[in-house]
Amino acid sequence: MTDATATAARRPGEQVLTALGLNAPALDPADASPHSFPGGGRWRTEIPSCEGPEALAVVLKEASRLDVPIHRISQGSGVWMLSDAEITEMVEATGERDIELCLFTGPRGTWDIGGSTRTDSRGAGLRARGHDAVAGCVEDAVRATELGVKCLLVADEGVLWTLHRARAAGIIPADTTLKVSALIGPVNPAAYAVYERLGADSVNVPSDLTLDHLTEIRRASGAPMDMYIEAPDDLGGYVRMYEVAELIRRGAPLYLKFGLSKAPGIYPYGHHMRELTLATAKERVRRGRLALDLLARHGADGDMAPLGSRLPGDLQRFEISS
Repeated sequence: MTDATATAARRPGEQVLTALGLNAPALDPADASPHSFPGGGRWRTEIPSCEGPEALAVVLKEASRLDVPIHRISQGSGVWMLSDAEITEMVEATGERDIELCLFTGPRGTWDIGGSTRTDSRGAGLRARGHDAVAGCVEDAVRATELGVKCLLVADEGVLWTLHRARAAGIIPADTTLKVSALIGPVNPAAYAVYERLGADSVNVPSDLTLDHLTEIRRASGAPMDMYIEAPDDLGGYVRMYEVAELIRRGAPLYLKFGLSKAPGIYPYGHHMRELTLATAKERVRRGRLALDLLARHGADGDMAPLGSRLPGDLQRFEISS
């Protein structure tokens, strides 16, 4: 999408407000991201919190019924919460449809015995506490990739750098993509660029970043960005459907993540939460359809990346010393 076409889409309510003398200032072409995905397109889609084969089946069926294109499906409980058979089933189901499957790696601080995450400061957050937690994440990564998983979700800078080095060394496949969790997502361009250089192939930013923040980031980095169009309550519960066109214009290349507010947390998932998990999986797809319908109504639904595309293109990395 060129800057000219990026500013041509109709903004919500634009025609009526202009007729009433309440039109907004013209969009500034300088705000538009100059970046896109390799192979073309400025946006892809992701359905998050797909916690196992049964939830995946629900998502795929609903996506077919509602004609929701999906580039990536991600899971949040972790590789270690799935059996080999479950992972294999998910790999095969997504592989048949050329959808990238992303599984979360290993232990995280919020489930650890350390007390700092339960204080008012939320110190340390989801990061891997100690050598053993990093080792657990690496164990998950090796196991998942051996079973055919091509995308790993991480919530720790040290784990990210370790897995990037493992990828460079051929310990995990070279085409494995590494995705940074929203729970440690950067909030400024300098931090975003650091994640790219540590090995991130897509970076989930918090959903409360402003449009200007996205423009600032895009002046520092072209690494793909993930953003909840509707965020879970523990990430703020923001619903930004009416901003989708402008989020793409400012933030491309952008993964549109269709989360769900006003829904209980489901991590770590188990069958005791089955009905809730299946119901919310189905609703996330419907929310995706609503967001895509808004894009279409505003004339901004063009330039989606081809289905089946998953690689991030050439990115900047820190040098790996021998």
